[in-house]
Amino acid sequence: MLLAKYRGGVAYRVGDCPTNRGGSRMLSVMARLIYSAIASLDGYVADENGNFDWSAPDEQVHAFVNDLEREIGTYLYGRRLYQVMVAWETMDTTDQPPVVADFTGIWQAADKVVFSGTLDAVSSARTRIERTFDPDTVRRWKASAQRDLSVGGPELAAAALRAGLVDELHLFLNPVVVGGGTPALPDHVRLSLELLDEHRFDNGVVHLHYCLQ
Repeated sequence: MLLAKYRGGVAYRVGDCPTNRGGSRMLSVMARLIYSAIASLDGYVADENGNFDWSAPDEQVHAFVNDLEREIGTYLYGRRLYQVMVAWETMDTTDQPPVVADFTGIWQAADKVVFSGTLDAVSSARTRIERTFDPDTVRRWKASAQRDLSVGGPELAAAALRAGLVDELHLFLNPVVVGGGTPALPDHVRLSLELLDEHRFDNGVVHLHYCLQ
């Protein structure tokens, strides 16, 4: 359930950025759409060969990510990211660290929507396919959701950013420069951001939390 306080009959979100982009601190109980990305220092989620093994979080970062993901009720994925993430549906956590078992439960408990024109079937529970990404549909989901939504993958996130749907960004910058590849943020999109929080981890990763204004 989303927490709110009231002033003059108007609902305000507690501790988050405003859903209106005009600079007012008035907040809404509408669920947020959040984009999180683990990227290189030069802003890529994968290098030119599609390699992203340098982005694997250690236990400290993983635990932090888990706490963020715990608030998510619905994941929005493109086909390729879903086919990577669906491994969590059958993950054997027997000999894994507690953070892995924790994330497995978080992921399995959330709803998943996969946007794909080619995927025939899904292999995880609480999952459905949408053939096209329609911004108005996503707006309706946000308005009716009881928990936040997360958009995953730079291509789908780019569409959501261009449509003005994203409310917050979480960027985890790794201490590596890969020189090119798949960018975390789209070209030709100008965004005004407010820094809400920053955190430095022992392994050199830096977390930046922004509100879109």
